Amino acid sequence: MVKTPADKWKDTIVKYRKQCQSILKISKNIRYAGVVNAYGRTLTGMVKPNLKPLLKSEQVKNEFFIISTLMSLRKETVSTVGKLEHVILQHQKVTIVILQKNNVTFYVSIDRKEKGLDKILSSIKKVI
Repeated sequence: MVKTPADKWKDTIVKYRKQCQSILKISKNIRYAGVVNAYGRTLTGMVKPNLKPLLKSEQVKNEFFIISTLMSLRKETVSTVGKLEHVILQHQKVTIVILQKNNVTFYVSIDRKEKGLDKILSSIKKVI
């Protein structure tokens, strides 16, 4: 049986969802793992169970739009500076790790108290 484009899309979303679940399992300090498309639209995302999100719905939309715009604009510099490995945004309360793969952006929020950021980063890269 040949898969329809809708079936392929569902399979892709399921794959991203499983990757997000795996990312959340890496550390108890990971708060959120999500996948955003090139237009800032959330394809899938998961907040750690029993955790209150820091951002409101509208703030999340704006954040993902900003991130997707940044990632899109950076594509032109890849040939000059090389492929992007990751972006780390340090805030007072959380650290945001952003990684790109196949035109989607993985957005991971981690508590600032996490000390093993390098280990978490390499584990996330293995998952995606």
